[in-house]
Formats: sequence, structure tokens, C-alpha cells
Amino acid sequence: MARRDAVQPLTPRTAESLAGSVLLHLPAITDALVETIYEQNPAYREMDAVPLDDLWQSCHDNVARVVQMVAGADLRPGRSAPDEYFDAAQETGRRRAEQRMPLDDVLRSFRLGGRLVWEALIDEARAQGVVDSDALLDIASKVWEVVDNTSSQVAAAYHTAERQLVRADEQRRSTLWEGLLHGRAKERAFVQEAATVLDVPVDGQYAVVAIDNLIDDDCTTASLKRRLVGVRVGSAWQVRAHTVVGLLALGAESPDTVLRLLRDAVHAPAGLSSVVFGLANVDAAYRQAMLARRTLLAGQVGVASLTERLPEALLLSAPELAEQLVQSWLVPLMKVPAAERQLLLDTLEQWVAAGGSVRRTAELAFCHRNTVINRLHRIHQITGRDLTDAAFHLELGLALRAIHLFPPQSR
Repeated sequence: MARRDAVQPLTPRTAESLAGSVLLHLPAITDALVETIYEQNPAYREMDAVPLDDLWQSCHDNVARVVQMVAGADLRPGRSAPDEYFDAAQETGRRRAEQRMPLDDVLRSFRLGGRLVWEALIDEARAQGVVDSDALLDIASKVWEVVDNTSSQVAAAYHTAERQLVRADEQRRSTLWEGLLHGRAKERAFVQEAATVLDVPVDGQYAVVAIDNLIDDDCTTASLKRRLVGVRVGSAWQVRAHTVVGLLALGAESPDTVLRLLRDAVHAPAGLSSVVFGLANVDAAYRQAMLARRTLLAGQVGVASLTERLPEALLLSAPELAEQLVQSWLVPLMKVPAAERQLLLDTLEQWVAAGGSVRRTAELAFCHRNTVINRLHRIHQITGRDLTDAAFHLELGLALRAIHLFPPQSR
């Protein structure tokens, strides 16, 4: 009975005394914690993301704060410590997020630290005669309550910093994309950074695809990327306001293979550039892809390849010349009734496709050759143009393409 009376209860004064004694050995405890982390938390050693002096200082500051909170006389159950007690924890959470250290490993280090603090406090309690089981349980309970609260602060700061980093990464990625699409890849430092961030090679064959940004589960960038990997084509994607842009690293793959894949997978209006070499020329490929997209008529869905639509691309690039071709060849036909106008325009397209052959035109139009002759004569009467002159076939063919790209109602 007398021996039990000699045992000191754990009072705020006693807790403060224990903590004060532990803090006297803070550098040694910090050294032990760093060694324990390297032994029992191998990510710190394997990733090499946290410098030794950074880890040591973080351990030092957080152990000090934990011990101070354990000693705090005002920290009764259910009460939180003042915010200033969590400055070291919040700083550690923010810095580890920036260092890309996994949060699970960061929190494991705090648990290891909590165990070392508890052991140090127990050693001091025994040295000071605070050895009854209730007192030791009280010490343990308080230590782990503080460690749990501190870990929560670490996690909250980590997640906040992580969100900020994601936004910064997205912004940087977006900036690199805009630079690529507007010609900055001619700069050596820029192109190296862009290649690293987008995970594509600096050199090699490239094509760009521009897809209308429509809601379509079958046309997501993730699914397109997976399909392209299946044909050994790397890709990077950027979702813009009205367009999804894909940068396709063709490697040794045939552009025709990629075109077939895209036509099978894309269910929205899209344009595909010709092949360019290196990231330095991606801006030209992007302009080509956007131009190819414009060759699709209103309501058309599919992938328009620039190499298949060069005449339309030329007309779109020189709209004033396209207008002049339409004015010169077709405007008089716009004045005849709609039904006859469409019949005559169809006949002209078949005439051009048949290379000026009346017989072949009749086959394409499913009519008699005399009917074709009569229609051509009617077109000659309306337009005053000589359709029999082979030299004019190219102009007429371009004019017919132009009137689809620039329909009269839009002029």
C-alpha cells in the first residue's frame, strides 16, 4: 500500500515534466527516427525524393510539436490544439506533396514517430517513478490522439497541395500544347520540355487529328489512345473549347492504318493532317487538320483526310478564288428553278467525273446519251460556257467543289 502511494499520478505538471525531459534529447530522438524511417519505410530510401536534411528537420519539428501537445495542460479529451501547433505537420504535408512522396508513406513515418515519442515518454515516466498501468495507458492514449490529429493535418495539407499541383500541371500542359500548336516547338528548350511532359519523341513522323468536341462515349481520348497503342502509335490529347486535338506519333506505322482506325472509332466531324516530321512541324500539321475538318459539309460525320481533299483545301484556303470560279461557271444556273438546277448540277458533276465522255456520263446518270447531250446543251445556253473544251474541265471541277463548300445561301 505504501509503495502504491509512492507512485506519482500523471498530472498536467507531470506530463509537462516528462515532455520537458524528452525535449532535452530531441536531436538524438530525431536521429533515431530518421534511421527508423529509412529501415522500416523503404520508399524514402528507394524514391530518393526527400533529401536527408529535409527529412531530419521535418522529424525534429514534428516530434517537438507532438511532445508539446502531449504536455499541453489545456488539451483535455475532446479539445483540439491551437492551429499553431500544427505548423510543422502542415508544412510537411505540403512539401511531401510537392516532392511526389506517396501520402501513405508520409503517414507511416508519422506513426513511426509516434511510437518513438511514446517510448521516450515511457522511459522518462519510469525514470521519474510514474509507473502505474493507468498512467502509462494515459500517456499512450494521449500520444496516439495527438499523432492522429497531427496526421489528419498532414493529410489535409497534402491533399490541398496536391490539388494545386494538379491544376498547375494542367495549366503547364495546356501552355505547352498551345505553344506546340502555334509554332513554339522551333525553340530547342521548349520542344524538349514538351516532349518530356507529353511523353512523345522530339523527332519522328507525326500527324494531327482535330475532332469536334461532341459528347460521345465512343470517342473519348482515353479509348482512342488505347486503340492507337494497339497499332503501335503513341498519342497525346488536348481537349480545347470546341475541338479535341490528337498528336499522333506514327513511328513506322502507315498513315493509312491510322486513318482506318480513326474512321472506325471517331463518330464526330474530324480532320486529319498529312504526315510531318518532328514536333517542330506540329503547328503546320494542326493547321492542316483544321483545314481538312472544314472540308466536311454541314451535317457530315467522319474523318476527312487532307491528302484526300487537297482541291477542297485549296479552295478553302483561297475563298475569293473559289468565289470567282463559282461566279464564272455556275451562278447563272442558280437562277433556274430548283429541280432543274439540281438535275443540271448533278449532270455536270457526272460529266466531270466521266472525263467529258457522253457515254460514261449517261451510264453514271442512268439515262440515254441523247438525254445527256440535251442537258449539256441546256447548260451551255444558260451559262454561255463551252463544256466541250477539255481545258476547262479542271476549272469546272473546282467550281463544282466550291459550290458545295460555299453554298449560295451562305454567300
